[in-house]
Amino acid sequence: MTPIIQLVRRASALPVIVACIALFILMAMTFCDVILRSVFNAPIEAATELTRILMAILVFSVLPIVSTTNGHIAVDLTDGFFHRLHLSRARDVVIYVVSGIMLFWPVQRVWVLAERARDYGDVTEYLSIPTYLIGWFITLSVAITALVMIATGLLKAFAPNTLSEPM
Repeated sequence: MTPIIQLVRRASALPVIVACIALFILMAMTFCDVILRSVFNAPIEAATELTRILMAILVFSVLPIVSTTNGHIAVDLTDGFFHRLHLSRARDVVIYVVSGIMLFWPVQRVWVLAERARDYGDVTEYLSIPTYLIGWFITLSVAITALVMIATGLLKAFAPNTLSEPM
């Protein structure tokens, strides 16, 4: 296996760790919020905005990995047709590359919205967290997803064995 692919596979653990930490914080915060709300009638005021932020971190941090490892929900209505014609790899290449290219539109739109929030000085209600930071994180994650999907499509086209080698 080439050193670059090895490095990328090792680096792909970082977003998973970030998502795991976000999920754990979300779980602990929800537990504490329920206990405080039920027992002491004193909910965590910022729980809603923290939930939104943590869910964005959770979803968008693993988006590149889920997108390149076929982790999305898929409907296989045409798989038999492509398999019979020996076009499965060509279909996958086209889907990866086209999907990666299409993701640059959301990258551009989210970036514009994040910059607008930064210009307006938008912050969250209770904790005053600048909302553009979350927009930048989403932009970065979707941009990485786009690049990784294009790279995966090109690897599937020109070096399919590199993707199936064990770590």
